[in-house]
Order: sequence, then C-alpha cells, then structure tokens
Amino acid sequence: MRLLLMIGIAGAVVVAAALWFLSAPGSLPQSAFAGLSDPDLEHGEQVFWAGGCTSCHAAPRSQGDDKLVLSGGLALESDFGTFHVPNISPDPSAGIGGWTFEEFANSMKEGVDNQARHLFPSFPYTSYTRMTMADINDLWGFMQTLPASDNVAPDHQLGFPFNIRRAVGLWKLLFLKSGPVLTIAGADEQTQRGQYLVEGPGHCGECHTPRDMIGGLKLDAWLSGAKNPDGEGIIPNITPQGGIGGWSAGDIAYYLESGFTPEFDSVGGSMVAVQANMAKLPAEDRQAIAAYLKAIPGHPNGYPSN
Repeated sequence: MRLLLMIGIAGAVVVAAALWFLSAPGSLPQSAFAGLSDPDLEHGEQVFWAGGCTSCHAAPRSQGDDKLVLSGGLALESDFGTFHVPNISPDPSAGIGGWTFEEFANSMKEGVDNQARHLFPSFPYTSYTRMTMADINDLWGFMQTLPASDNVAPDHQLGFPFNIRRAVGLWKLLFLKSGPVLTIAGADEQTQRGQYLVEGPGHCGECHTPRDMIGGLKLDAWLSGAKNPDGEGIIPNITPQGGIGGWSAGDIAYYLESGFTPEFDSVGGSMVAVQANMAKLPAEDRQAIAAYLKAIPGHPNGYPSN
C-alpha cells in the first residue's frame, strides 16, 4: 500500500511538472523581428481600423476623435465572468506606453503581456496571431501617435478556475493556431486578401463562430453564427448558407461601407462599431472581404433556433 501511495505521488508530481512546462507562456523568436523597417504610419492606421481597436478599447459611448483615446474600461460579460478591457493608450503607467515593440508583438501573436503572463482570450489574439509582423509593426507605430489616457480599468472579475492565468497556456495548446482557418482551392489574390482580413486583423470569427464549452472556436462551423457572448440575441450566420447568402459581393461591400442592407435595413447592435471601422478601409479591402465571404463553405446556423 505504501509503495502504491509513493508511486501515485511520484506520478502526480510528474504530471504536474509536465502541465507546468506545457502551460508556460511563449514568446516570439528574435528572427521574427528581422527585416522590419520604420513603421508606415498611414498603413498602420488602416490596420488599426481593420483590427477594430476602438470597438473595445475606446471609452464606452465615446464619439468622434474621443474614440482614438484607447482608455479601456468596457465590461465584457461572458459565461466565465466579466472581462474589463484595459487601457492600451501610450500612457507609460496606465497604458502600454512603457512597453517595447517586442512586448506588443508578443501580446498580438502569443497572447502574452509585458510581464510574461498569459492574456485571457477575451483579447482576440487567436485571430491576431495570423497577422504579419509588418502589419503589427505599422500598427504599433500608429498607436504611438494617439492620445494618452491615465484611466485604469478595473481588474477582471472571474471565478475559479477561470481566473488562473497559467491554465490559459493549456487552452492555447488547443486553440492558438497561426495558420489559416480555411483552405480555399483556387483562391485569387482578392480572395486571399479577404481571407487575411477576416481571419486575422478583422477577427470576424471571434463573434460569428460558435464556441465549445471551454471557449474555443468550433472551426468546423466557421462563421455560422453564435450566441451573443456579451448580451442577449445572436451574432448572425455570415456563410453562404446564412442570412447574407442571397447577397451579392457588391451588396456585402456596400453594407460594410454604408451600413445599409439590400433590403434597406440598417446595421444594428455591436455591428454598428464594426461597420464604422470597415467604412474607413480602402474600398478594395471591403471588396476583398466580400469575395472571401462568398467563397467560403456554407454552414447551418451555429446557434440554437430557440
């Protein structure tokens, strides 16, 4: 009996050590930063709007130029608790003004903060990890030109065990993948650009794709719609089998530009902020997004019918 107990303890120690090792925060290799030039601020602004930074990080209900003050504070309700969006303005203490570019890039692609801690996936790094380093470099440069804010967002309000950051490392083993979500045979350059925007900086799948019980995206139901993660209602199915299946590519591009559907309805809910960001992109980017959404497989609605 004693021998069995010792074996059991030794096994538990080995398992715990393995889990500790596997859950360790990662970081980008130095080679990832090779060849980067000075940031292109004009292009960085386009990446900023494509990434929807203001939708979460601007103060709630801010308008106009105030949306460029990334002071945080928005509360995101979820099944795991309430996440409070942080200040990512250039303020050196309340924001990320004290971060290096390398630390910022690791947050975007590895989901790790400047203290080498796992970031919770309420920050959509599972999409941002697909971004190019050049785009992240340009985005960082543009963000340094924005106003600083000394607002300090509240801490996340998460219950056990969801408040254990180290456990996020194990979650990442399952869901943090840098490759494309889909393989689209014969995709032309426009469709490939749309794929990059939708699957990467646009992080459309974070809301439009259903999740499993531990919060991972069900990629086999990509963009098929989901329960609203932070409120009532649903996020619609945007595959060719969903509500926009009858829209043309031109209809989709016009909706992203104007906020008006082919039925003369207007954008609503959380999509209002997204559409406002999309309207600031070059027309060819909105057309590329439309081309991608017309090229992907259709899926039945990914949310309950009742």
